[in-house]
Amino acid sequence: MAIRRIKITLAYDGGGFHGWQVQPGLPTIQGTLEEIVGGMEGRPVQVAGSGRTDAGVHALEQVAAFSLENPIPLPNLRRAVNRLLPPAIRVLSAEEVHPDFHPRFDAKAKTYEYRILRGETCSPFEWPYVCHYPYPLDEERMRQMALVFAGEHDFTAYAASDNSDAKSGTEGKSKVRTVFASTLRRDGERLIYQVRGSGFLKHMVRNLVGTLIEAGRGNIADMTALPGRCGPTAPAKGLFLASVEYD
Repeated sequence: MAIRRIKITLAYDGGGFHGWQVQPGLPTIQGTLEEIVGGMEGRPVQVAGSGRTDAGVHALEQVAAFSLENPIPLPNLRRAVNRLLPPAIRVLSAEEVHPDFHPRFDAKAKTYEYRILRGETCSPFEWPYVCHYPYPLDEERMRQMALVFAGEHDFTAYAASDNSDAKSGTEGKSKVRTVFASTLRRDGERLIYQVRGSGFLKHMVRNLVGTLIEAGRGNIADMTALPGRCGPTAPAKGLFLASVEYD
């Protein structure tokens, strides 16, 4: 039988998972998908993702891919996988792609979104998906700092200390990354930070958000350059992988 390369786009609530990457004895997004797809194929199947989202991080549109001999039509495949997945993970679409397609190595850009709730009271239904910060912040200073993050920078100070591999998989151990766009906007009681770039280091976006909060608190004097130290790492639950772009 011919082997097909299947690209899927999926959304997930990362709150109940220990991140994307398989970890023995722990629930992960990749591990859950591999168990289901492998069961359908009758043999182990590796599911590759566009990036390794951390424990507690969510995805609006993560991209993954795997190879199958099973001739099941794509609409039926999507429905079958969704029936077997827990409700916190859903396959949004499935398509057949070139046999060499890799969701991480072929990605041209990724966009992450971070949500900060500014209201005094956080609804229990919002709590799992925002960082609640009801304390005073100078939001204009935060917007200025967000613009500073754009461009090519060495983000060594913004990477987790245990990060030895670039998340993008294409830039080796270099901590230099290109941020195409970095913006902060108000949406009702929420601050929405969006950052689009070529690739991101472990904890990088959450450390950028922590730095924005420090700027808003007035703890960063120079608003024209990337600070040499990042602010405290923002909670994972406010972070969403919003999209992954390909040629």
